[in-house]
Amino acid sequence: MYGDPATIRKILTELGDTWAVVGLSNNRDRAAYGVARVLQQYGKHVIPVHPKAETVHGEPGYASLEAIPFKVDVVDVFVNSELAGAVADQAAAVGAEAVWFQLGVIDEAAFDRTRAAGLTMVMDRCPAIEIPAL
Repeated sequence: MYGDPATIRKILTELGDTWAVVGLSNNRDRAAYGVARVLQQYGKHVIPVHPKAETVHGEPGYASLEAIPFKVDVVDVFVNSELAGAVADQAAAVGAEAVWFQLGVIDEAAFDRTRAAGLTMVMDRCPAIEIPAL
């Protein structure tokens, strides 16, 4: 419902290869760690965004989207649904082209706001599951 095949394909193949992964840290037990690795394997430039600003998978991290000193194409969100809307709003503010809410991350109001702001958005899906299918 929140990610038709055409929208998923557009984000994964057309909107750019610089992905900020919000919630990505060096914790190998977290889903963000594995998903970021898959994105890298498919040629995406993965930028870790986490309060710790850790280097992950060889990429320097940033404490926030606003701290990234270059354009981000897609913001991949690994925070709980209560916090995800604020991240989507920040993605729009920094000029991202798209927002991707991971499996289980749902905020319908944020989905509507983000799309109304002109961004492409997918919610409750995982790019690491979708990208190999392309």
